[in-house]
Amino acid sequence: MLVKTTSKFKSKIEISKDGLVANAKSIIGVMTLAAETGSEIEFTIDGEDAELALEAIADLIENKFYEESD
Repeated sequence: MLVKTTSKFKSKIEISKDGLVANAKSIIGVMTLAAETGSEIEFTIDGEDAELALEAIADLIENKFYEESD
């Protein structure tokens, strides 16, 4: 869901965890970070639609990636 969301924006979007940085538009890049629930991650967003991208990512996180829990 993260890659699908970030890919909608023109801005360069990177995600980092424990010093490792990946392209947030790349499923392979995001998977290499191995961020589990509770992990601390950071986003760096640069570009013309950076503010909109940040809002979309924040919404995704606040809504727990829209995954249903039992």
